[in-house]
Amino acid sequence: MTIRTILVDDEKLAIQGLQIRLEKYPDVEIIDTCSNGREAIRKIKTEKPDLVFLDIQMPGFDGFSVVKGVMEIEPPLFVFVTAYQEHAVRAFEANAVNYLMKPVDEAKLDDTLARVRQRLAEKRSADEAEKLKTVLAEVAPDAVDAIPEETDPNADRYEKLINIKDRGQIFRIDVDSIEHIEAAGDYMCIRTADNSLILRETMKDLERRLDPRVFQRVHRSTIVNLNQVRQVKPHTNGECFLVLDSGAQVKVSRSYRDVIARFVH
Repeated sequence: MTIRTILVDDEKLAIQGLQIRLEKYPDVEIIDTCSNGREAIRKIKTEKPDLVFLDIQMPGFDGFSVVKGVMEIEPPLFVFVTAYQEHAVRAFEANAVNYLMKPVDEAKLDDTLARVRQRLAEKRSADEAEKLKTVLAEVAPDAVDAIPEETDPNADRYEKLINIKDRGQIFRIDVDSIEHIEAAGDYMCIRTADNSLILRETMKDLERRLDPRVFQRVHRSTIVNLNQVRQVKPHTNGECFLVLDSGAQVKVSRSYRDVIARFVH
């Protein structure tokens, strides 16, 4: 299945350069190009692409305005492409698949498209499952009730060690030593009792690598190793704090307070 793609940039040479780099990927089909944000919003709504390579700094509607402009529909995946490093954090906050600096590095483009394929495969799999449940609900409602909750029969597949490249070095971190993980876009701050390391990966991707029986999200941007929790401290408005082995405290938001039930027997 091809990845239907739109390129958006106000510089014609930038679009041509990206087109040339994408030629080597047989599954990437460039269905259109746009030279400004308004045109991009219109084309995304009509063409419904899988992927958009989007320049950030454009006259009029910039890249972030384009993302906001298509939120009323199911948006495509976005990869921001720009010459300005200072936009990186905002790009990740906009849930971009990746952030590429001009001129686009081929190795980083390879990595980006690998992420795109993974996200599209997950989305299509989930869509197919929902379609099946919808059909079953119409023709055999009892069968829907009988569908078991998804379980993971391959618990051993979860990683025991994570390699993290940080500050020019590669660290091999024992997963059990991780206390908690904090997210900032596509960057994860991995905290152990005596170290903090930065990993470039989305929270969703990292969660997939960790055993959910041990690592649980307790906040929109925080994952905690439940084996490291030593105390639960109530807070206001239904929130609370988890005190970890090192003495660090992590807030549990109300949306994730069901995690606390694991400590109450």
